[in-house]
Amino acid sequence: MKKIGKLIIFLVLIFILIPNGNAAENDYGKAIAWCNDEPATVNNLEIKIDEPIVVKVEVTSKVAGFVDMQLYEPGVTKSFDVISGPSNFDEWVSEYDLEPGWTKVYTWTIAPNGKWTGGRVPINVIVIFNKEINNNLRVQYTIANPYILDEQYSGPAPTRTAADPSSTDQPPSQGSPGFGVAGALLGIALVVLGRRN
Repeated sequence: MKKIGKLIIFLVLIFILIPNGNAAENDYGKAIAWCNDEPATVNNLEIKIDEPIVVKVEVTSKVAGFVDMQLYEPGVTKSFDVISGPSNFDEWVSEYDLEPGWTKVYTWTIAPNGKWTGGRVPINVIVIFNKEINNNLRVQYTIANPYILDEQYSGPAPTRTAADPSSTDQPPSQGSPGFGVAGALLGIALVVLGRRN
């Protein structure tokens, strides 16, 4: 029984030490994301049909070259519409002639369109940092995994606009890495250990 307790503590420590915050990084660049000013990955979000949420991604290149970035959701059914932002879902945004240290913040306002409800739909980002055409590294992860309620949003109706490059100039809110999962696992481990002793 003591081995199980030690194993649980070990696993909890691993989860705490593994970065589970809002950034993904490689040798060529870094991407940091937020959903409604909460650091990625946001899992505790419930939203209604047409309820707007704000997704921000800050991209920093460490190399001279170019960057390609895309906001996407997996699956066949597209559950979100872009209200405003630099691109629609599944469209690439590209930046060229970049120097090391280049940084830009991209901001989208999106809303569930009602094509999928009663479940979670991940909002993902992929960023490809290119030194040359065939010399690149990518980062990708889930920004948010909201649960879409089968209810209509009763707040102000979102006004849909075309891609808006000016929406990329907003600085992100500063957030610290999320330790919700690690904290929960630590609490469970402490309860299990307390009951066994």
